[in-house]
Amino acid sequence: MANLKELRSRITSVSSTMQITSAMKMVSAAKLSKAQDAITQMRPYAEKLTQLLQDLSATLDDDASSKYAEEREVNKVLLVSVSSNKGLAGAFNTNIVKGVRYKIQNDYKTKEVDIYSVGKKANDVLKKKYNIHKLNTEIFDELTYEKASEIAEELMQLFLDEKYDKIVLVYNQFKNAATQIVQHEQFLPIEQFEAEENKQLDYIFEPSKIEIVKDLIPKSLKMQLYKALRDSFASEHGARMTAMHKATDNAKELKDDLKLSYNKARQASITNEILEIVGGAEALNG
Repeated sequence: MANLKELRSRITSVSSTMQITSAMKMVSAAKLSKAQDAITQMRPYAEKLTQLLQDLSATLDDDASSKYAEEREVNKVLLVSVSSNKGLAGAFNTNIVKGVRYKIQNDYKTKEVDIYSVGKKANDVLKKKYNIHKLNTEIFDELTYEKASEIAEELMQLFLDEKYDKIVLVYNQFKNAATQIVQHEQFLPIEQFEAEENKQLDYIFEPSKIEIVKDLIPKSLKMQLYKALRDSFASEHGARMTAMHKATDNAKELKDDLKLSYNKARQASITNEILEIVGGAEALNG
């Protein structure tokens, strides 16, 4: 059994750790509240925009289809991995690394694959084995639609220049504070949808359907990426809050066990001292 000094030192260390994890939990909870509100408010707009684009695209002739929908033989693939710049978030970043590896080893094992890393943590692992096209760590310092649009425009240009034949987003979708779901979402080329039979589109087109679709597609792609980044941002804080909550509970349990061991050791020490005093007294009396 450890001596009293060692136990006191460990109790102090665990108490300090518990204070840190508890503080980090509260900070993440505050950030999560804002991030959750942002993604919750944004989803209906993003989903409606996507639905509108699908409805219009499905009614266009093939020769009017967008250059962003061009299907070509897939030789080069760009995977956009969205992780965080900081750790202590449970399996948040590990799941992204696993998701990227799964796509490379299964879906694209015969293709040339590069990675566009958004966030530092997944990149630190992936760069050891795979080719990194670019690393962006600044986006989460101030996550705005304008900054997401810049990345989206860069990805769109890479596709138009035929540097890559397919671009796929790999990110954590926010469900709740305890649950994040890894998504593999095709970004480019945009997926084509067939028009549903007997579906009436109650739209008035001005200037024309084709012009509207051409204008909507870049906006829809930018919104798709922004939504993925927002999802990941909320997921990160949810994962970190949950991880820090578990760490705090574990630290408290460990502290209680150490206190029990300390009290037992202290009681044994006192008992030994009493026995020594009694033994000494009996020796003197004898």
